[in-house]
Amino acid sequence: MVKAIVGANWGDEGKGKITDMLGQESDIIIRFQGGSNAGHTIINKYGKFALHLLPSGVFYDHTTCIIGNGVALNIPYLFKEVKSLTDRGVPEPKLLVSDRAQIMMPYHILFDQYEEERLGGKSFGSTKSGIAPFYSDKYAKIGFQVSELFEEESLKEKVERVCEAKNVILEHMYHKPAINTEELFQTLLEYRDMVKPYVCDVAAYLYEAIKEGKNILLEGQLGALKDPDFGIYPMVTSSSTLAAYGAIGAGIPPYEIKEIIAVAKAYSSAVGAGEFVSEIFGEEADELRRRGGDGGEFGATTGRPRRMGWFDAVATRYGCRMQGATQVALTVLDVLGYLEELPVCVGYEIDGVVTKDFPTTVKLAKAKPVYEKLPGWKQEIRGIKKYEDLPENCRKYIEFIEKEIGVPVTMVSNGPERDEIIYR
Repeated sequence: MVKAIVGANWGDEGKGKITDMLGQESDIIIRFQGGSNAGHTIINKYGKFALHLLPSGVFYDHTTCIIGNGVALNIPYLFKEVKSLTDRGVPEPKLLVSDRAQIMMPYHILFDQYEEERLGGKSFGSTKSGIAPFYSDKYAKIGFQVSELFEEESLKEKVERVCEAKNVILEHMYHKPAINTEELFQTLLEYRDMVKPYVCDVAAYLYEAIKEGKNILLEGQLGALKDPDFGIYPMVTSSSTLAAYGAIGAGIPPYEIKEIIAVAKAYSSAVGAGEFVSEIFGEEADELRRRGGDGGEFGATTGRPRRMGWFDAVATRYGCRMQGATQVALTVLDVLGYLEELPVCVGYEIDGVVTKDFPTTVKLAKAKPVYEKLPGWKQEIRGIKKYEDLPENCRKYIEFIEKEIGVPVTMVSNGPERDEIIYR
């Protein structure tokens, strides 16, 4: 059976913990899109980790972890990440890399940095991990597939051809040093030697696994509002963050995805630029940021302070719809115990008209939040294991959210540890 775990909002929802938790009953966990540009924070018996490229199931010895063809594969980063785990006593994960995955080239990271520099105040708030240049090249058909590393002659010819065009841009647009093609070719041969033991026809492997009835988990990066088609374009990522893309990014038939768990925070947070209707500022935001997450709300990749806001039912309902969510995991609920009342954004006012539908970005820029306020529960809820033991106002908050988004909330996370979860 195939399940997908995806984000309902802007990313940063706590998907890592949910994947780590559900990994217990999974045989295979697959990253199907994105790259090392966002992180999943996980706390377990080995300690606290921020994973960027590895699937969140790497802490179990019974799981096979797969880098799917839809991932932006930064090869040295992947193996640095594996080493960072084994150095801390985590057994080496069983890892497979799709032979159709494309390679994050060293110049992708440079181009990302140079473009943000060039744009100055109009930049996209990129993590400068090379993601946009990588996917641009992939769809311009000048990317490098893992399989190409094993054909030296054609690889060398392609490196020279691609670098010819890249060097024109470097010289005339960015006024930066040219790429040395021989050095780059040698780097790719080093990449080949690193990745060779793990390369696999992942689509064929998964075809057999599905026939054998294995439990497979697709792990998405970021959230629905960062999708290039349905998100807050252009302040989005460059690969699809939707569960539907999981079938493509892993190499399985779409009808095999039977359950889609959308993860949503009990408040809102976002890293990077873009429209964020329920955003709060000043001391109110600082306090929520300080108390939030598992040690403050700061990006797992960049360390940047996250932008904070109240729960946005309009954005979350839309995110769940675009993800095709069959259930919702609500995270970081324990953080809100200090509040007298909890505002929930239930509508957007645009040009004097209130809507409950999530609009396109040009309209979103004009939207003002319409709030409904619920009473707080004013107590610590960490350690509670049963839903009925939660304070009444806490349960009312969850049930209000559930009614607004129209998808059952089946899991409630009330602490950062793996077992701090309430099943409903």
